[in-house]
Amino acid sequence: MTATAPLVVVGDVLLDRDIEGGADRLAPDAPVPVVDVTADRSRPGGAGLAAALAARAGREVVLVTALGRDGASRRVREALRGRVRLVELPLAGTLPVKTRVLAGGRPLVRIDRGGGRAGQPTEECAQLLAAAHTVLVADYGRGTADALRPLLEQAARRGPLVWDPHPRGGPPVPGARLVTPNAAEARALCPEEGNSGSLGAYARRGALLAGRWEAASVAVTLGERGALLTRPHADAPLLVPAPFRAYGDTCGAGDCFAAHTAAALADGALPEEAVWHAVTEAAAFVAGGGASGLSLWRRPSPAPALPDRADALTLVREVRARGGTVVATGGCFDLLHAGHVGLLESARRIGDCLVVCLNSDASVTRLKGPGRPLTPLADRTRVLQALGSVDAVISFEEDTPAEVLDLLRPDIWVKGGDYAVDDLPEAARVRTWGGQAVVLPYLDGRSTTGLARRAARASTPRTPESETAAP
Repeated sequence: MTATAPLVVVGDVLLDRDIEGGADRLAPDAPVPVVDVTADRSRPGGAGLAAALAARAGREVVLVTALGRDGASRRVREALRGRVRLVELPLAGTLPVKTRVLAGGRPLVRIDRGGGRAGQPTEECAQLLAAAHTVLVADYGRGTADALRPLLEQAARRGPLVWDPHPRGGPPVPGARLVTPNAAEARALCPEEGNSGSLGAYARRGALLAGRWEAASVAVTLGERGALLTRPHADAPLLVPAPFRAYGDTCGAGDCFAAHTAAALADGALPEEAVWHAVTEAAAFVAGGGASGLSLWRRPSPAPALPDRADALTLVREVRARGGTVVATGGCFDLLHAGHVGLLESARRIGDCLVVCLNSDASVTRLKGPGRPLTPLADRTRVLQALGSVDAVISFEEDTPAEVLDLLRPDIWVKGGDYAVDDLPEAARVRTWGGQAVVLPYLDGRSTTGLARRAARASTPRTPESETAAP
């Protein structure tokens, strides 16, 4: 984004408040939990959260919303000052405040108060939207999008417009580049599809809504399943799965998805690329604790697609604490083949977790020679993590995993092939802490080197000489 083309967010701001504490007893006058409060936090919600999330990476963001003179409006202005530029509509009434009471991180009850509605747009709003490059509408049904609808219709004809709808709000303006209903909203808007939660049903709902709204595309967000990108009258939706299973507070995940979708489109991404980026960011947002656990003003960290060394050590400590058996194995795993898969599955059955010690790229080159590895470390790690038999991966730079073994201290060290146990270079080290080295059989004829040689032969053009050459 350039300084002359900020991302414009239009919508209803709320004040979100979380009252947190513990609950280990019931009230004497009613069978309800008593919450001993340990924290009371508030933050911008709705379009305010979407704007703040879009601005975290340093992007210039302008938020067009309705604010009043009440205390909640003042707290929102203070929270956004210096991070997001505000262009205000008048607010009739007080700003909505949504208060969650949480015990042990789990919501017990939500209390809503305030119900102000947006007034008429100002000339500043009209000028801003007339010059807007990319617009995100975060509609929470409080009147801001309705008040600006004619201006938003014109904006949709000039550039990318993303509309995050709400059951109490109006339909998106025609020509929206992308509309982002969640699964519940898509079901409510398409009662003719019933309550089916199948991907086919959501694909039909998305295509139906795209046609009804005259939108270029609709992305139905499906929580941990990712998002389904559909187009009007199209039978082939694109499923964008989440890159990892995220556990945490999902409050604000929809705003995060919409904000990053709009930001990606503003940077020239295709809708498919924008949805992929947004799914990844939303998963990282939930894993980081959602809106309640994340500093809106800190630059975001990369999505935790791959665990690091600390994750493997944490897993080992947890398994050992409950009396489990820790199994480890090691290697280059350059091209994963059936021999590797069989070895890893067998190793996992021996104990309660399996940690793979993986040679770094430099280590593989020293061991295997120039041209290796064929697959870089990040890709090898990701492929191994996709196997159900592998619980953690830890890489090492040395020629042997000796240092990593000293950290893990596995109960069982596994190697595959025709070694004798006493010939394993790691066997003596493992015995020093009472561990055991074992050898598991390998499938004959399976090796990375063999695969590479067969691939090279297959890629060599045939010539008359090669056809008549002796095998």
